[in-house]
Amino acid sequence: MGSKGKTSGGNPEKKGRRVVPALCSLFGTVILLGVIAFCLPVAVARLRGHEVYSVVSGSMEPAIPVGSVLFVKPAQPETVEEGDVIAFRSGGSVISHRVVRNRVVEGEFVTKGDANQEEDMNPVKYADLVGVVTRHYPVAGHLLFLYTSSVGKVYMVCLAACGAMLNILAGRLRENGREEEDEA
Repeated sequence: MGSKGKTSGGNPEKKGRRVVPALCSLFGTVILLGVIAFCLPVAVARLRGHEVYSVVSGSMEPAIPVGSVLFVKPAQPETVEEGDVIAFRSGGSVISHRVVRNRVVEGEFVTKGDANQEEDMNPVKYADLVGVVTRHYPVAGHLLFLYTSSVGKVYMVCLAACGAMLNILAGRLRENGREEEDEA
């Protein structure tokens, strides 16, 4: 006959001491990897010289929908061609529209949003050019907005701290389990 509290697989109490640290470690690692994966694309883009923006208006739909994230590479104004999508400063905002004409002599662009019926009223001065849109990813702009806001940054730091604390807890639980085994 087997003794009470034991199964054919070993002592369930000892298994419990190994499962909880493993789960803490797993969840902590998943949280940390999630935070890194969430932030990595923007960090890499910035390291490669791109600016990153979220699209908040529908002026470039359907080509670039609201909620997209734009990767903008600085460019020399004279090299911008008709049909390129550029990002430029207008007032306190950054706008992205398609170039209809590049007036090199005047030092300005005539632009138009794809969804707009007519060209923009005011030409874009070369000095206001941020760069050429090299890539865009639909929906990712909503996520970008979430974690680049002040509240989003706090959440990211808290998530990273939780992941780290779960990994620390897993290490301590393993250490305590070993100490109890050595005493027994």
